[in-house]
Amino acid sequence: MDHRVALLVELGAVILSLGILARLASRIGISPIPLYLLVGLAFGDGGLVPIITSEEFIEVGAELGVIFLLLMLGLEYSARELVSSMRTVAPAGLVDLVLNFTPGFVVGMILGWGPAASMFLGGVTYISSSGAVAKLLNDLGWTGNRETPVVLAILVFEDLAMAFLLPVLGAIALGGTMSAAAAAIALAIGVLIVALYVAYRHGDRIGALVFHRSDEVSLLTIFGLALVVAGLAESINISAAVGAFLVGISLSGEAASRAHTLLSPFRDLFAAVFFVFFGLSTNPADMLGVLGVAVILGLVTAGTKMVTGWYAVKRSGMGRAGRRRAGLALIARGEFSIIIAGLAVGVVGAEDLPALAAAYVLILAVAGPIAAKFADTASTRDSGAVEIIRGTP
Repeated sequence: MDHRVALLVELGAVILSLGILARLASRIGISPIPLYLLVGLAFGDGGLVPIITSEEFIEVGAELGVIFLLLMLGLEYSARELVSSMRTVAPAGLVDLVLNFTPGFVVGMILGWGPAASMFLGGVTYISSSGAVAKLLNDLGWTGNRETPVVLAILVFEDLAMAFLLPVLGAIALGGTMSAAAAAIALAIGVLIVALYVAYRHGDRIGALVFHRSDEVSLLTIFGLALVVAGLAESINISAAVGAFLVGISLSGEAASRAHTLLSPFRDLFAAVFFVFFGLSTNPADMLGVLGVAVILGLVTAGTKMVTGWYAVKRSGMGRAGRRRAGLALIARGEFSIIIAGLAVGVVGAEDLPALAAAYVLILAVAGPIAAKFADTASTRDSGAVEIIRGTP
């Protein structure tokens, strides 16, 4: 079979498999992310049925997936909303950062990876999966609960922290001398602060310039702008993902709302492709050697996320049930953990990070929702028992 024909058939088969798995995930009520990763692991090097997809194609597909994910994330919030959320949730957000970044960094140092690679592992263990959490809240009917705004505020804090963390990690990944890395980090953070300020002051005007009554014009303009800014960000040693995130934040009002509607199907497609491509580049055999570490990290950081949710909701004066639900909702890791692991390619000492991140995400992306559902079922059963007892003469 001709190489191009084989490539199209294989790619079509993989995407069709994603559609089937997404339907299965929806039926059993879990995030499809772990299933997407499993597809990549199954069809990648060392998998059950390796495919011939070129390495360059994998890299471009993964890069587009990251750009779409971060663009859509930026569209979720305006700069003003981010600043407002930061003011209210900053104490709990900082507790979340310390509790969940530290285990990954410490484990990386214990494994002898060095400070640079250990920072990437800290990022992997830090951030919850916004997509998995949102799905969980919706599936369990928790969206109207009093603790849900607190959970969402924590996610917003994490997303903004990622906007600062990604350029720092990107500068570290470039290597070079300490002074060069420090200069790159300073430049990245400076550009980020300026961009956030401009978005805060002029987001509505920028949105009005981009928005057009034609969906076709709006879609092409926003997507093209995101790719251009992502490329320019890469040229000054800032992650392309951060550039796309800044484009999303910069759009406010009707433009952001319309862009979100137009781009959502593309986001879902490219996000799925990104997870598959990450799996394709990870040898399943490598995961066996780090599985024990992934399990230990999963147990520890599931506990630290529980503490985060408990503390954040307690500060808002809510009861034990709400604190427990908040903690359970935050356990799942997903897209951003994988993005951070992908950035670490080429970092000295981080050779095992992709395999460890894949195993870690697989564990928590499945265990988090299951634990939350079990707790929710148990809580409902206990509440029913209490009502029966109260009604007993």
